[in-house]
Amino acid sequence: MSATPAPAPADAPASAWWGMLLVTLIWGANFSISKLALRTFPPLGFSALRFALAAALLAAILARREGDLRAPPGTARTLLGLGLVGNTIYQLGFVFGLARTSATNSALILATVPAVVTALGELLGIERTTPRMRVGVATATVGVVLVVLGREGGLAGGAVAGDLLIAFAVLCWSLYTVGVRRVGGMSSLRLTTLTMLAGTPPLVLLGLPDLARLDWGAVSGGAWAALAYSAAMSLVVAYLLWNRSVALVGSSRTAVAGALTPVFAGVIAWLALGERPRPLLLAGAALVLGGILLARHGPVPAEG
Repeated sequence: MSATPAPAPADAPASAWWGMLLVTLIWGANFSISKLALRTFPPLGFSALRFALAAALLAAILARREGDLRAPPGTARTLLGLGLVGNTIYQLGFVFGLARTSATNSALILATVPAVVTALGELLGIERTTPRMRVGVATATVGVVLVVLGREGGLAGGAVAGDLLIAFAVLCWSLYTVGVRRVGGMSSLRLTTLTMLAGTPPLVLLGLPDLARLDWGAVSGGAWAALAYSAAMSLVVAYLLWNRSVALVGSSRTAVAGALTPVFAGVIAWLALGERPRPLLLAGAALVLGGILLARHGPVPAEG
């Protein structure tokens, strides 16, 4: 398969870039908001509930807008694979990895997503990247490392097994991001919905034992609100915007913009939890923004 040039930034509407910015803000806030929910819900039970709710919302939206939930001919196996990799397996790697290592180590490892997406896109012949885009990816990734190191506590130690599980989750999300670029003939809404529907049933089955033991009467209104946000905003709205951005500007540039998530997470934690930003965090934020601008404006060569 020959390499397909990533869409030129000049051809992408401004809404695609604003959409990517909104995704990073939603996911950045979700880090703190999910902490509230996880005080009440067990991790697997929380994942089961949020994905079941998100899948139901997406299915209702798709049925209303496009009339059916069918997969285009010849795409069922691809959609199933993307759903399992980008939803089921990714979530399991992330949840169990986070339980075994620190949040700081997890964020640091997840910061490698842009580099992994760029490498996979070129290795699989899906996108071509320019030296300027590669510099943008590297700059943004270094910026995220500084953001993580600039948080209170710096680079905390963690179990090797947990770090490896988070690294595995990075690979899963990167494969999903690159994979959706190869799926054509359907809207981003249909793509997001069908992959979510494919990945949700295993998560629900795995979460049922935890939910059966949950004291439902002890679930606070704040926990329900956090669950609703994590499902409706972090999964439904953010996934739709993410896949639309991949279609319009390419997976590499979308992934680089995703490096802003830890920046927003740090700022929101400062405002909501009183965690004061340190100089390294501010320096990292500047590098992330610079890397995004480099990746956005770097020209992509035409197919040879």
